[in-house]
Amino acid sequence: MDKTWDKLHQPCPLCNSSDAVGINEDDSAKCFSCGEFMPSYTKACGGKDMQTATTTQIKQPDIVDEGKFSALTDRKISQATATKYGVKCVHDLQGNVVKHLYPYYNGHELSATKYRNVKAKDFFVSGTYNDTGLFGQQLFKGGKYVTIVEGECDAMSAYELLGSKWAVVSIKRGAQGAVRDIKESLEFFDEFENVIVAFDNDKAGKEASIKVARLFKPGKAKILTLPHGFKDPNDMLRSNRHKEFVECWWASKVYTPSGVINVSEQREKFHNREKKESVPYPYEGLNKKLYGLRQGELVTLTGGTGLGKSSVTRELEHHLIKNTNDNVGIIALEEDWRRTIDGILSIEANARLYVDQERDKFSKEELDKMFDILYDGDNRNRVWVHSHFGTNDIDDIFTKLRFMIIGCDCKWVVVDHLHMLVSAVHEGDERRAIDSIMTRLRSLVEETGAGIILVSHLRRVDGNKGHENGIEVSLSHLRGSNSIGQLSDCVIALERNQQSDDPEEARTTRLRILKSRYTGDVGMACRVVYDSETGRLSELSDDDIEFDDSTGEAF
Repeated sequence: MDKTWDKLHQPCPLCNSSDAVGINEDDSAKCFSCGEFMPSYTKACGGKDMQTATTTQIKQPDIVDEGKFSALTDRKISQATATKYGVKCVHDLQGNVVKHLYPYYNGHELSATKYRNVKAKDFFVSGTYNDTGLFGQQLFKGGKYVTIVEGECDAMSAYELLGSKWAVVSIKRGAQGAVRDIKESLEFFDEFENVIVAFDNDKAGKEASIKVARLFKPGKAKILTLPHGFKDPNDMLRSNRHKEFVECWWASKVYTPSGVINVSEQREKFHNREKKESVPYPYEGLNKKLYGLRQGELVTLTGGTGLGKSSVTRELEHHLIKNTNDNVGIIALEEDWRRTIDGILSIEANARLYVDQERDKFSKEELDKMFDILYDGDNRNRVWVHSHFGTNDIDDIFTKLRFMIIGCDCKWVVVDHLHMLVSAVHEGDERRAIDSIMTRLRSLVEETGAGIILVSHLRRVDGNKGHENGIEVSLSHLRGSNSIGQLSDCVIALERNQQSDDPEEARTTRLRILKSRYTGDVGMACRVVYDSETGRLSELSDDDIEFDDSTGEAF
């Protein structure tokens, strides 16, 4: 008996089938009765010992080899194509193909092998899918087109049907796991101009096609519709329908979400709309003006040099990590990732851990305990940081930003700062560069629904007093382009007279709302004071704030 079959034909905790589940080595499983994919069979069983059910023993035919390159005669796939994709076959004494062996790679290193039993249509994975690419991904490096299909045989079939000309890859976990598979390989698809989604011609395949197409920027993904009567590319290969498949392939339609509606038919949706959930700011004055932070919005934080923008962003990053279950991404282009983490954990420690002498006051155990806030209860990574200091390619930065949001599921991303992005654009016109970057950021927010906090600098102003002297900030002071204010949902400005002879005034920062698309409420929001011993910013209460009798505004 081949030992790889001892995890097949297990009971299903979802549909109660007694023997339809195949369990992979990483504990993921699929039920061939209800079609459901389970990331963890153990968790799906809810602690029950489902595997105590009698396992059906499969009598295997006598075999004469352990796998060699040959044609997949049962699927009409040529030896040349099988060899290209690294697929081997196991034969019985009569020369019939009884098993397929599909390789999966981590880079160019073999990490897992999927065994498919031809007769029973069962499979088992030896090794692990963790960190592997899609089936066939290691063979292709960018180009005009890449096609995604649902299965290994479909990938090889589509490759042959297209004349062995274009890249074709397959997802790993079937239609139910398609989104997860594509997210794990997003950077691979960035090297291709067009993505053709050619999933199975059934309900699950059609639904998964739309979900996958949404992962790509508008206009990049196209959905292929197979002719009536054909379930997948292998069906067409076995029927010698090369010409029809190529015609369908070229006729693939760009995925475009519907956007024009008849309002009179939307009364129910008008009343039952999805509410925007707000995450409170750490400062009550901001919450009174803005009603908190929301995903799907672009918030710009601005201020003069040395006025505490980094301190405020650290407070916001820590606040989001501690007060939500969401993943948080950080792209800090002027510092090393260790400095970024030091800043966040300094808020947790209430001490300046970025100063060696201060960090040395804490034991390794104490630092480890603080480091644990970067995970959730299941050790799920929640904080993702861009680690390459001095990146000078704008497209590479946006690729990482998009990967954080989609691939790492970051609901909030802090970008510090706009003008380092501008320096990564190889153009001489700062205004045009800012316009382009702001448009891309705005599009990314609209497409993904993530919340982005952007740090921006101010231009120098005319006159005797500058921002270091605490002058009042306006939208016109934003450096380089009006698009910063126009495309942001909210603009928060920092004001502080760091040159004041009064030490209290020199360390007190005013937070002024310059724009709030959500509430429309602008003006002075609150004041925060810097504690030089802890590095923290704390909000001053109304009792500590003086007001101008003529305007009623805090000063």
